[in-house]
Amino acid sequence: MISRRLTLTAIAAASFATTALAAEPVHLGVSIPAATHSFMGGINYWANQAKKDLEKQHKDLKITIRTAANAPEQANQLQDLSSVSKINALVVFPFESAALTKPVAQVKAKGAYVTVVDRGLTDTSAQDAYVAGDNTAFGRIPAEYIAKKLGGKGNVVALRGIATTLDNERMDAFNAVLKNYPDIKLLDAKYANWNRDDAFKVTQDYLTRFKQIDAIWAADDDMAVGVLKAIDQAKRDDIKIVFGGAGAKGMVKTILDGKDKRIDADVSYSPKFIYDAIKLTAEARLKGEKLPPTTIIPSVLITKDNAKDFYHPDSPF
Repeated sequence: MISRRLTLTAIAAASFATTALAAEPVHLGVSIPAATHSFMGGINYWANQAKKDLEKQHKDLKITIRTAANAPEQANQLQDLSSVSKINALVVFPFESAALTKPVAQVKAKGAYVTVVDRGLTDTSAQDAYVAGDNTAFGRIPAEYIAKKLGGKGNVVALRGIATTLDNERMDAFNAVLKNYPDIKLLDAKYANWNRDDAFKVTQDYLTRFKQIDAIWAADDDMAVGVLKAIDQAKRDDIKIVFGGAGAKGMVKTILDGKDKRIDADVSYSPKFIYDAIKLTAEARLKGEKLPPTTIIPSVLITKDNAKDFYHPDSPF
């Protein structure tokens, strides 16, 4: 599979591999999880912004957006988009990887062009294109940062998201770095579903079981909020580092202001990539073209030195 690591600016200018397909009006279905936490709030915001902008720009484009609270609901919505709405292109952010692979494959089998975003499918033949943030860097960067800050020695716990291919990529990358630091012990890594309340409960369990924790990889800024609440409630002062992820404006502001010594870095992973995926897919299909098989949007370390470049106070995320 060809992988292209592109900046957002480069993505907008990327050329597409053309096909012999004749251009035709495009009815693009967008299937995304509901706004169950702030990152998904950003996904919903940018998806609707894409619909607003692109339908205004292209008279032959119609975009239908559906949001789902869980995997079964998303599977049902995909069936309706295909059979009832008669879409001929789909941008899908799967709620879960395994559970959505067959429903997405069924949409593709009916002739729709399929772009999968972020949470990959377990069978890539069910998609035409894949657009995502750099999940390997999302796991590697925090591990490298934590290892350096701890001087290569200490106890670490991690919070995982939902069982998806991207979560596996992140965790694998995190573990790969820690293998180089035999004096850093990963005590446990549990799923907390990218959810503040679940992260609070998982962290409570960690704090009860482990008497010394030097760093917590929350792997998401929403989960980091729950982590901090649990630490403060338990009045633990041994945790030196809480590292979230995705560059939520609240966390970036904390880094800028230096308000919490436990949080002085983050890693970028903007929900705006859903806008880019919708735009790329819609405009390619309007021209009868295809996207590259894989487009990866870089993730970078956010510190006080560059945090101002990632702080967007008007954003929902």
